[in-house]
Amino acid sequence: MTSDKHLKARIRARMARTGERYAEARRHIVGTSRERTDHGYALRGGVHPETAAVANVLRHHGRPISEAMVLGVGGGLGAGYILWEFRAHATATLTLGFRHRWNYLDWTDATLARLGVPFRVERTGGGRKAQAALDAALDAGRPAIVVPDRQIVGYWHLPAHLDGYGGHQVVAYAADGDAARLDDRNLGPLTVERGRLDRARARVDSYRNCLWEIEGPGGTDLAAAAVAGIRDCLAGLGGSSASFALPAWRKWAKLLTDAKAAKGWPTVFAGGTGLVGALLSIWEGVEPVGATGGHLRGLYATFLDEAAALLRAPDLTACGDRFRDAAAAWHAVAETALPADVPEYRRVRELRADLAAAVTLGDEGDGDRAEAAAALWALRAELDRRPPAEPDLPALAAAVASAYETEAAAVGALRAASATLAA
Repeated sequence: MTSDKHLKARIRARMARTGERYAEARRHIVGTSRERTDHGYALRGGVHPETAAVANVLRHHGRPISEAMVLGVGGGLGAGYILWEFRAHATATLTLGFRHRWNYLDWTDATLARLGVPFRVERTGGGRKAQAALDAALDAGRPAIVVPDRQIVGYWHLPAHLDGYGGHQVVAYAADGDAARLDDRNLGPLTVERGRLDRARARVDSYRNCLWEIEGPGGTDLAAAAVAGIRDCLAGLGGSSASFALPAWRKWAKLLTDAKAAKGWPTVFAGGTGLVGALLSIWEGVEPVGATGGHLRGLYATFLDEAAALLRAPDLTACGDRFRDAAAAWHAVAETALPADVPEYRRVRELRADLAAAVTLGDEGDGDRAEAAAALWALRAELDRRPPAEPDLPALAAAVASAYETEAAAVGALRAASATLAA
């Protein structure tokens, strides 16, 4: 027990230092852990909610496919930046979009269709019908992908002002009395009271009660699907939109030091209030340790490695290395935003890593989740009122600009390599 406790402490410490998710940090310390099976469903973890959900459910149906391949076939990467200001709570947070069509629900439909997967989608405003649809899927032994509000579902222990702010896809894979078992990339069983899950699914209008039921493994020409996904990535990430393509990063870099723009950071955070919340949300949004999976550039590099073998296109491996450079550039953004050499920031990072680790552990981490979240949000509120250090916004702007340039070079290399791929 003592040894296990010390191991988990070492893993959490690495997570806080590197921004890695629990499974990756554990792998670096002790090697790969065995997956755990619960109610006949294997808990395999994952990086990104939507891609992990699809990969894990397909594996449940007997189709082994990597999360990286799901990401690539689904169009790979995207870009997006939204700054939310919560004036009533004296804080701010960022939404950073890193997946292709990150702000559209139809990504799941399109990805499953491209993979040749038979599936059924349920979208209803009625609570009873939504509950019955989930009951039917679980009774048939088919895990269902659902989208609960992150605050209401409970286990992330978010403050009340984030009620209705949003959520991400998880897999409901089994009924357990008056509760359901969820796969949110956790490695141990995670139980949520069914009434709470139903309320969480019904909270956000844009995806109220959405459910995807995958009916079998399906099949397709995976090589053709990978090529189509690469072309989607080039059209999306490599496009000209300042909201959903590479120019979004350039726009953000400029806003970080623009004192004249209404949404420029010198204007928004003129008194310092809310700044720490924004800086923390950069670290959480960019690094995999956050709830949404981070920048995904490393995962996409893995897809390109797999695609290089699948398509017999060795140039894609070199492109993967370019996206690993982009991953390193984004890690530098996170480190610049919330540097660990500021003691208060280091403590915030530790608490965020503790919370993420406790979610990964499932029910075993319940008490630790509540404790870490309470300390995290109390410290965050305190620091939002009194920032512990003067922010170096020019340095942060330079880091974001560097990530933009590095990523633009990676996209350019991929565009050149894709010219020789078969349609």
